[in-house]
Order: sequence, then structure tokens, then C-alpha cells
Amino acid sequence: MKKILTLFILFAFNSFSKIDIVSLPLRDKVQLTIYNSADLTLVRDERVLTLKQGKNNLQFSWANTLIDPTSLDLIPKQEIASISISQLIYPPRINEVGIWEINSKISKKIPFEISYFTSGISWEAFYIGIISNDEKSMELKGFVKIINRSGEDYENASVRLVVGKINLLEEIQKLAKRYPPYGTPSEYIYPVEKIERVPVMEYRAAKGMLLEAREKEIIKEGISEYFLYTIEGTENLPNNWSKRLSSFSQKDIPIEYFYKYEEEKYGKEPRRIVKFANDLDHKLGKEPLPDGTIKIFKYINKEGNLSYIGSNITKYIPIGEKVELDLGQSKELKVEVKKMERKTKNYMFNKDGNISGWEEEEIYKVKVTNYKNLPVKLEIKRNFPHQYWKIETDKSVEWEKYDLTSAKFVIILKPMEIKEFTYKLILYEGDRRN
Repeated sequence: MKKILTLFILFAFNSFSKIDIVSLPLRDKVQLTIYNSADLTLVRDERVLTLKQGKNNLQFSWANTLIDPTSLDLIPKQEIASISISQLIYPPRINEVGIWEINSKISKKIPFEISYFTSGISWEAFYIGIISNDEKSMELKGFVKIINRSGEDYENASVRLVVGKINLLEEIQKLAKRYPPYGTPSEYIYPVEKIERVPVMEYRAAKGMLLEAREKEIIKEGISEYFLYTIEGTENLPNNWSKRLSSFSQKDIPIEYFYKYEEEKYGKEPRRIVKFANDLDHKLGKEPLPDGTIKIFKYINKEGNLSYIGSNITKYIPIGEKVELDLGQSKELKVEVKKMERKTKNYMFNKDGNISGWEEEEIYKVKVTNYKNLPVKLEIKRNFPHQYWKIETDKSVEWEKYDLTSAKFVIILKPMEIKEFTYKLILYEGDRRN
């Protein structure tokens, strides 16, 4: 523990020279709520303080940590009507120390919650997918990596991760290192009234809104701009350590494993694609999937040996959204596209006898080779220079209009099969577009 928390019992009003120092008990529990869109963590630290009737002082030091002192809060969990916290004092000439003044009508052990923001704690998600031998299903395992560089050790911490964009009024690290926390000291004791008048009130209001939003997310099950992602149990997170935690594991997720070919976008090599959805039909959909890297492997034999297929970085995947992973180039298929013929025809002439419109006719031959021992699906996208076009082909291949300037061919190949087809592209130019 790098923070020092000490309980002071005052024997003389406004005198720090005559005090009885009582050591504070260890944490009963601590909760970390870590945001992944900003360097921000909310810490809720619970301890039992032994209060005496009258005035009590609690010292808090954030030395060698990245704690934001402007966000410090102290709240009694019991006997609230008998306890009041009158002020938070920042003594002059003492760096990184604050003292709470606690007035108690009773002598009793009381649980308190100390909350604050800190920076230096971050998390990132990553996933491992293992595709079945028949390429029809996948096992997906989710992990989070938590890194603690806050300067503080957190033992037996419950960890909650929040996905959502946070707009900070100030950077936590700058606030943590500023002395004193509220500008230049002008008095020995800083009354709450003076603190309230500085711009940090905007920051406190932002903190309140985050707390409120977090509670609502639990009630509304994530229907909000944020979503709470809770890690089961507790974890030890020493300073300067990182830890990988398992977040979920789901087997037998139905997938579509197929290939794409688009020369302008990918070059002349087909791309491996894995498609599924974050919904109940795909045995997911219980919570959004945070953005992160997904690495895909495949079982290659009955002994469970794996072969690496590829990886992709995904954005935040809401509940119900479809996922399409591009796993990179593949040598398992070969696509050859050749232009066999080109000609112009059906000319139009204006009143001056000049050509004002015509048709360009191009004939293409496509050859696809499947080197796999499994049937495959291939989507070939062909892009055109404008929206005035028509395709003619036989019934040996399926195609559809993809958008205004492109068409998509869908080819199903048997194991080790070779398929060929031709299509005619007609482009309407000039007045022929009318």
C-alpha cells in the first residue's frame, strides 16, 4: 500500500500538535470501475473506522499515486444521521495530503466508503475463436487484460469494466500531480465553501452523472450510452502488474465461413471471412462485446491440434449486431478473371452528325479453383465505372446487384472442384444512358 490512511482524534480545536494517532484498519473490500475510452477508474474503498464522540480527523495521502484529489469523497455507510463530514482540509506545506473533519454524535465502529478517480489503470479485450473441422461452428473465448500503473496496489478487488465514451473536463494525471489541489493556499484551513466556488464543481458534477449513469445501466441492463461489464469474483492487482482474466466462453456458435474476392480492394488473392451475430440464435447476445483483437484458429485433427487462420480487430459489437471478420488472404482458392472481348456498338448521333452515345460490351471469363477437401462459398464482387450498366449471363452462376456501381457473384464449389463461367457487361455511355 502506497497510500497512507490514518485516523486522528483531536484533543484541541484547530491544533495538529496534540493528537492521538490511531491506525486505520485494512480495506474490507474495494471495487474498481474501469473505463476503456479514457484513462479513468472509479475506486470505491470500504473500511471500518472507530469513531469517538465529538470531532475526529481522517488523513488521506495520495503520494506516489495518480489519484485525483479533487474527486475525493467520504461517506458513512451506517448511522448517517449521527455523523457529519464538515470539511476536507489540505494543510499548507504538506504535499499530497488531505484531512477530513468528521463530527460524530456516537462512539462506534462505522463502515465508511472512500471514493475517488485515478488514472493509470487500463483494460483491453481480446478473443480466441476455434473453428470446427467442418467450418460450420466456432468456440469463442473472451478475455480482458487489466494493467495497473496507478501507483497503488489493489487486493481482492471486484472489477467492473465500462464501455462508452467519457468526456473529461480535465486530465486525471494533471490533477493528481497539482499542488495544492485547489490552487494557491491563502489560509491554514480550506473551508468547503471556498472549494465549492472553483471550477472543479463542474468536474464533481460530471462525476455525479457518471455514478448515476452507472447505476441506471445496471437497472436498465445496459440500455444507455454505457454498458457495465462485470468480472466474476475478486482479483489482486498490484501496481505495475498486468493480468489476464477470462470473461466468457461459448461453444458451438453457428458461423458462416466463406471467401471474398474483390480485385480493386484486396488484390488478386481471395480473403477468408467468418460471419456470425451477437444474438441468441448464435448462442451469444447476453452482453455487448467490447472492441478488441480476435485471433482465429481451426481444429485440424481429432487430437485437437490447432492451425492459425488469421486475426482481426473488431469495434464494439452491440447486442444483435452481425459480425464479419476478415482473416486475410488465402491460398486455398484461386480466382482468375480474364477479359476475353471488348467492343462498342449501338451508336447514337446528334444533329451535327457526331457520336453522342454508344454501348461498350465486355466479355469476361472467370475460373475458380478450390484446393480444399471441403465445399466452399465464394463471393466475387465486380466494380463498374458508373451506374449505367447491365449484365448478361447464363444460369450456371448466381449474381445480384450489390449497389449502383457493382455486382456480386456467388459461387458454391465442391471439394477440389474447378468452375468456370462467363458474363457480358454492357456499359451505356453518352446519350445511351437516357
